[in-house]
Amino acid sequence: MNPNLSKLQPYPFEKLRQLFAGVTPNAQYREIKLSIGEPQHATPEFIKHALTAGLGGLANYPTTQGIPALRQAIAAWMARRYGLEGINPETEILPVNGSREALFAFAQTVIDPSRGHVPLVVSPNPFYQIYEGAAYLAGAEPRFLNMLPENDFALDLDSLSNADWSRVQLMYVCSPGNPTGKVLNLDDWKKLFALSDNHGFVIASDECYSELYFEEGKAPLGGLQAAKLLGRSNERLVMFSSLSKRSNVPGMRSGFVAGDAAILKKFLLYRTYHGAAMCPAVQAASVAAWNDEAHVVENRRLYAEKFAQVTPIVSSVLQTGMPDASFYLWARVNADSGITDTEFARRLLAEYNVVVLPGSFLAREANGVNPGAGFVRIALVAPLAETIEAAERIKQFVSKL
Repeated sequence: MNPNLSKLQPYPFEKLRQLFAGVTPNAQYREIKLSIGEPQHATPEFIKHALTAGLGGLANYPTTQGIPALRQAIAAWMARRYGLEGINPETEILPVNGSREALFAFAQTVIDPSRGHVPLVVSPNPFYQIYEGAAYLAGAEPRFLNMLPENDFALDLDSLSNADWSRVQLMYVCSPGNPTGKVLNLDDWKKLFALSDNHGFVIASDECYSELYFEEGKAPLGGLQAAKLLGRSNERLVMFSSLSKRSNVPGMRSGFVAGDAAILKKFLLYRTYHGAAMCPAVQAASVAAWNDEAHVVENRRLYAEKFAQVTPIVSSVLQTGMPDASFYLWARVNADSGITDTEFARRLLAEYNVVVLPGSFLAREANGVNPGAGFVRIALVAPLAETIEAAERIKQFVSKL
């Protein structure tokens, strides 16, 4: 067996299952689950219709590169969304089966273990757990950059030495961030690009929450967009996007990667052998989804309404506030009570039947600190009434601590 498998920690939701073993939720309340970032808004009907209309494609093997119509729809969306009119759908865009599998597979393509040292993969901390697993299974070693409230959840780039940066081959960034909701600004990108230029590593920009923001006309900055604004090429830069959150279709497993054509050529080669082609019916539905923006505007409106009503309730008893974007509240639970994030989640389930995710499950200790400890991630994915009810239960629970 691959010895690197032994380095993988249990996934956060497996840890959550173990944490809740033996807990009997209060039967007076129905369960409200705010632990997993799974959209619960309705899938638009036109996407379902496009999916079923595309079922005739099941008679054919799909190509790994995807149909031209899908790549062209993605290119058109990138032009509208980011002003990237020059993106080449033939060489700079590749459909993937959701951003999760692509983020993992990308490391297997990029990492070169033959350079005489153990490669490093840099990740924000807290982070999406795929980054760590991808690093280990590629034969690399992860390094974590703490994102702390006292630094406004900025990446602690100075925590790595020049010697460490010289070993970095891949850096994952997530903007808007999971779980903090932090969005990188142009100065942040300028610093990352300078580090990439100096040390030659590839940047993988995870942007799966990019369309969940709160004010129309003020969309989060993307990595390729930042490169263009700074007069740069896409060298050593690849972005990852997804329809799951944008269009409420997590079960479709549809997204794309875009950026450095030379890297994507190698990634396409890897994926061809990996057998990662997208289902033809899903490709047809994805074309429809990328070509429509009205349903995304409505989706944002629903989230904005929830944040407007729920954030004041939760922030009255926990240290939290509106994120820059995404659908999470990152709430500090131990500021006054001293309770741990795991005990908070366990007791909240037992007493009020609300499920949240302990922040320590989403982070690793780095420089003597687990930056997720003492926080919980609250995913505002349930319908409005349920989310408000959950917030009121959280308020009652904390008021008793």
